[in-house]
Amino acid sequence: MLQNIGIPGLILVLVIALIIFGPSKLPEIGRAFGSTLREFKSSTKELLAENQEDSSKTK
Repeated sequence: MLQNIGIPGLILVLVIALIIFGPSKLPEIGRAFGSTLREFKSSTKELLAENQEDSSKTK
């Protein structure tokens, strides 16, 4: 996803976020985004592991 944005686009998004949320809210938003991403990745790994278990049982 970020590969398509490029550096100038990423800088623009960060500047807009800084203007909208202000400097005091950005660390909080970053932490929330990071924890959400970690939770999503963990859930995805669990689903993939369950899927592999199911497919190995059917063989």
